[in-house]
Amino acid sequence: MTKPRALILGTRGSQLALRQSMMVREALLAQHPELEIELRVIKTKGDRLQQLALDTSGDKGLFTKELEHALRTGEIDLAVHSLKDLPVVPAEGTCIGAILPRAVTMDSLIGASSLAALPAGALIGTSSRRRAYQLAVHYPQLRTAAIRGNVDTRLAKLESGQYDAILLAEAGLSRLGLEVARQPIPEELIVPAPGQAAIAVHVRQSDEQLLELLRSIHDTVTAEEVGLERRLLQALGGGCALPLGCVCHITGEEAELRVFFASEDGQQHYSERRVLPCSEAESYVLELAERLKKDFAL
Repeated sequence: MTKPRALILGTRGSQLALRQSMMVREALLAQHPELEIELRVIKTKGDRLQQLALDTSGDKGLFTKELEHALRTGEIDLAVHSLKDLPVVPAEGTCIGAILPRAVTMDSLIGASSLAALPAGALIGTSSRRRAYQLAVHYPQLRTAAIRGNVDTRLAKLESGQYDAILLAEAGLSRLGLEVARQPIPEELIVPAPGQAAIAVHVRQSDEQLLELLRSIHDTVTAEEVGLERRLLQALGGGCALPLGCVCHITGEEAELRVFFASEDGQQHYSERRVLPCSEAESYVLELAERLKKDFAL
């Protein structure tokens, strides 16, 4: 009898990262119960430097480089990431082996019943300029300030009164099973980040056996949606800190694309919603990237 393959799955140590890694483990075992899968926690630079401002670090692999290194050296067999943290160009010798069906893509507001209900001057904690600049467009009377830490840390900062409200991705809150009161923010107000709510499995390109196993948990519709979102991100030459919102929803042969982009200082911005055949979506994304690069002098 052939011995079951033992896999080592690399993950960050936050509660959300561990939960997402368990989701991948459970999905694989449901399809391949003969597997043995061990989780191994690896601390990344982004975990160590909790005071580092994400949008100004210039580091495109803040939450991934150490996991990439462990993958390439064979210390682990696969790594699980929030796709929006993963650079659009994988490390040499690696690839995305599977993308799970993604959750709700919207951001959520915690600490107030709605953005409109917040008084002028209220301070909202958010880790991204993408959110901050869109808030400035729709609610210029509100203020924003950077917030770091995992979900529990950010909720504790809100509870202690450091912020009047905070914005977080709804997918993370849902996956953690948190029952905290929150209000989902419509995507026409705050366009999500490219790849938001998607979980990616990162592997070595040479591991053909594992790539074959991962096909059973790969969601092709999610992969097509996030592929278009990340194609725009790549064409603009940015990492996860670029003030870009882009979300795609595919229904049948039709793709709905919503985009927000801002200059580095947030003073200039662009937004658009487009519904078009899937067959035309990539060419639209590339044409849009060229227009944005010209208009924003990128």
